[in-house]
Amino acid sequence: MFCRLFASLSLAITVITASLLSSSTARLHADEGMYLFNDLPRELLKERYDFDPSQKWADDLRLASVRFNSGGSGSFVSSNGLVLTNHHVASDTLQKVSTKERNLIRDGFLANSFDEEIKAPDLELNVLIEIVDVTQRIDEAVTNKTDAEAAAKQRQAAFNAIESESFDKTGLRSDVVTLFGGAQYHLYRYKKYTDVRLVWAPETAAAFFGGDADNFEYPRYNLDATLMRVYENDKPAVIDHFLEWSSKPVAENDLVFVSGHPGRTQRIFTVEALEYLRDHRLPFVLDYLRRKEILLQQYRLESEEAARRGRDELFGIQNARKAYTGMLAGLQDPQTIADRRRVQDRLIAAAGANPDLNPLTQAWQEIAEIQQEKAAQLSRSVSLRSDVFQYALSILLLAQEDQKPNADRLAEYTDASRDSLLTRLTSEAPLYDDLQRIELADEIALLLERRGMSDPLVVEVLAGRSPQQVAAEIIDGTSVDEFAKRRELIEGEPDLIFGSDDPAMRLARLMEPEYRRLRLIDDGLSEREKQAYAKIARVTTEIEGTTGYPDATFTLRLAFGTVKGYPENGSFVKPTTDFAGAFEHAAEHQGQEDFELPESWMRAKQEGKIDLSTQLNFVCTADIIGGNSGSPVVDRGGALVGLIFDGNIQSLTSDYLYTDQQARAVSVSGVGIRQALEAIYNAKDLADQLGK
Repeated sequence: MFCRLFASLSLAITVITASLLSSSTARLHADEGMYLFNDLPRELLKERYDFDPSQKWADDLRLASVRFNSGGSGSFVSSNGLVLTNHHVASDTLQKVSTKERNLIRDGFLANSFDEEIKAPDLELNVLIEIVDVTQRIDEAVTNKTDAEAAAKQRQAAFNAIESESFDKTGLRSDVVTLFGGAQYHLYRYKKYTDVRLVWAPETAAAFFGGDADNFEYPRYNLDATLMRVYENDKPAVIDHFLEWSSKPVAENDLVFVSGHPGRTQRIFTVEALEYLRDHRLPFVLDYLRRKEILLQQYRLESEEAARRGRDELFGIQNARKAYTGMLAGLQDPQTIADRRRVQDRLIAAAGANPDLNPLTQAWQEIAEIQQEKAAQLSRSVSLRSDVFQYALSILLLAQEDQKPNADRLAEYTDASRDSLLTRLTSEAPLYDDLQRIELADEIALLLERRGMSDPLVVEVLAGRSPQQVAAEIIDGTSVDEFAKRRELIEGEPDLIFGSDDPAMRLARLMEPEYRRLRLIDDGLSEREKQAYAKIARVTTEIEGTTGYPDATFTLRLAFGTVKGYPENGSFVKPTTDFAGAFEHAAEHQGQEDFELPESWMRAKQEGKIDLSTQLNFVCTADIIGGNSGSPVVDRGGALVGLIFDGNIQSLTSDYLYTDQQARAVSVSGVGIRQALEAIYNAKDLADQLGK
């Protein structure tokens, strides 16, 4: 399930905000590419697959595609607002609406009427309405080309102004997106839905059948699907653009398309940047993940309720740990670096022989130096990953940034970003004191481990106390964990925040100067890296041409591929599985908890309700990464045939290297979802809404 973005953990690999050219056309693998919807590979599709997507086909698919602010993708699948996504994308919501008495993430849920649908406390869905090229305006705004810090401020001011003007004009969420290393800047306008309600979710035993053992493996037999519904004015929204639902299973060699929101790729990264990931960043992240995994495993042993409270976060951490382990293994293969070095050396040599391009070759050295500076910054962070602290720091920063002109604010605190920020800050999702206490204590302990006990900031934070004592005093004494109190602080006078004696707010005020200092350094490094990669992008384009697609930016992209099996360990892995295989897989692993299908499945099988030959999962060669979870898979006609939920183990290098030899995207079959709704969950009325 590497496709999910772990936004709540803030654990994604830190990459430059620029989106960069991927590789030359000559070096493209067969189905490589995450293409912009305003620049689809029409000639490529026509030449390779005799398919020419019409503008209507592209527009209908774009407007039916949905982005989840919790990290993931989805799609409209009915005219009355049904949204299809993964169970593991929806698990954040399932966790927040569960209680001690009603564990929806474990037991599943089905609303039999609109009145029974459960509202998500803080979920925002985005639909891409329009893309506007604002490259010229951004370029003209950056007049200081020599001072990275000044250039970054000018560029951010231009971003803020454009986004604010767009929001005021249209009322749509407006984000400026950097593409091709700063060669292009596009304004993305989104319609937002913030009234989102849970309709159906299967049991975790069905959605994550096989557990961690089967994660990133294939064959798979998972029903990793959930249905939600968007509302407007307290009524199911009327949706004009939704996907038809195919009644046919996919077949080998079928051409399919994936419309989703891949998170971040780094396919133009230099050898030195990849070595930084291999030697510094990924080991650093993995150490953190392993620490948190142990912490949460211990917490969940305390009681059945503790197990419920910590389940979703632990799942996310374990999933990330396994994904990053695979990424690191790919970079630790000497051939990966050797191949990239050959390409890099060829580019540098060709540019060096060209008088116009030769000055640009210093960009590679600049990036190498930046990696050393980034490595030195790794352990300095003061962004404690605790919900209570993050709320307090965000509220403090909001009050401070509100006192500045919009153009001078941090990106997430501008007028255009305010509604989305407030949705997060005023979430009614419950926080649990026992879990918050151990997590904050561990974050403070990690802070002193990284910075040292004699660090002045650490001395101030501890003030003669242990991390556990500090955390206990903050969690026991704060009211920032109450959404009503957070709203009161946000809507009140700034002095209520600046002078608050709430212990969480005091900690935020203590940390804020160092947070800003480090952020300024990081922004400066990012700007220098962006400018260097822009030069490399120019060299690549001049010498080898362009692929037509930029690196991923958690914005809407189109990928394509074919339904196709692959060789592994001397045998051939077939591209599809069925319900019969799921029951056989369970029988083969009898006695192992993660391979026990839920009672609803066993009962439906005993009663003969399930057509066991129905397709359940399939794989294809489409180019996907984290963020594509929940992406619809459609056929040539634009009808839904599947739902992306994972990649196999061989796909984990896709952040920096695409290959179609064995790497595959894994989907739940559309016919399998319908079969489950009708035969297992007795939800025929809901199934009848699909595609209508």
